[in-house]
Amino acid sequence: MKLNEVRDNSGATKNAKRVGRGVGSGTGKTSGSGHKGQKARSGVSINGFEGGQMPIHRRLPKRGFNNIFRKSYAVVNLGRLQGAVDAGKLDASKPVDAAALVGAGVISKVRDGVRILAKGELTTKKVEIHAAGASKAAFEAVEKVGGKIIVSAVAAE
Repeated sequence: MKLNEVRDNSGATKNAKRVGRGVGSGTGKTSGSGHKGQKARSGVSINGFEGGQMPIHRRLPKRGFNNIFRKSYAVVNLGRLQGAVDAGKLDASKPVDAAALVGAGVISKVRDGVRILAKGELTTKKVEIHAAGASKAAFEAVEKVGGKIIVSAVAAE
């Protein structure tokens, strides 16, 4: 294969419709916009407008509740933790906290703290994890291999 033989698959690209190029083109004169009116002008923005009738998004009642105090935790599964230890990105002999997880690339942001979940398997012995929270199954899985999870509000910083 040569560089001059490289092409898109047939039908992969389509030429743009060239409007306003004469009456014989099919989209000449008014360029497919019809005659006059708001929709024929540039800068038209009438999404949700229903000709003066109350729009449906204003007729329907509001639903639900948005809790502004809700905490958003960075979730870490045990399998992901084990993968980072196996790859040498995380040192299991030292306490594993939020800063260590960010440094290892396991999580990108700490948010309101780290929450440990039990998906996957942890085989590393004696790992000490500092987190803002953990599931019951995660507690059991870590204690089964001889480690411990320390839950603290300070871990959220």
